[in-house]
Amino acid sequence: MKKYFNDIFQSVWTVLLGMRITWKHLFTRACTMQYPDQKWVLPERSRMRLFNKIEDCIGCGQCVRACPVDCIYMTTEKRTKEEAPAFASDGTPIKLRVTQFDIDMSLCCYCNLCTYPCPTHCLVMTPEYEFAVYSKQDFLYRFAKDQPLAPPKPAHHAPAPEPAK
Repeated sequence: MKKYFNDIFQSVWTVLLGMRITWKHLFTRACTMQYPDQKWVLPERSRMRLFNKIEDCIGCGQCVRACPVDCIYMTTEKRTKEEAPAFASDGTPIKLRVTQFDIDMSLCCYCNLCTYPCPTHCLVMTPEYEFAVYSKQDFLYRFAKDQPLAPPKPAHHAPAPEPAK
C-alpha cells in the first residue's frame, strides 16, 4: 500500500516539475525571428559562399592545393606570345589562361583555407548565406570565361600485352 501511494506521489511530482518549466516559459517574451522579413546580423568575418574574381586569377593553383576537401577544380594553359600582356588588379602579370575554375560548394567545408594563399586575393568568402537550391548540381559554380585554344590531347596508353601462349 505504501508503494502505491509513493508511485502516485512520484507521478504527480514529475508532472508538477514539468509544468513548472512550462509555466516559466509561458510568460517570457518569444525570441522567434521572422526570417524573410528579419535576417541575422552576422559577425564581420563570417564564412559563407566562395567567390572568385576570375579577371585577377593568375592560375597558380595554390587554392586548389590548399583545399582539404578538393572542391576547387582548375585547368590552365600557357598564354601565347602573340597575346597582349595581361595583369591582375594588383599588377601581377598573368602568364596562364584559366580555362576551368569550378567550385563545388556542396563539398566545401567553409574552412577558408583556400583564400589565404591566393597571391592576388581574388578568391574570397562572401557574407552571402542564402543560397539554397533544389538540385545539388546547382552548387557547382563555374567562374572561368576563357576557352581553351587547342583541344586537350588524348592520353596515350601503352598497348595491351599479348596473352602468354
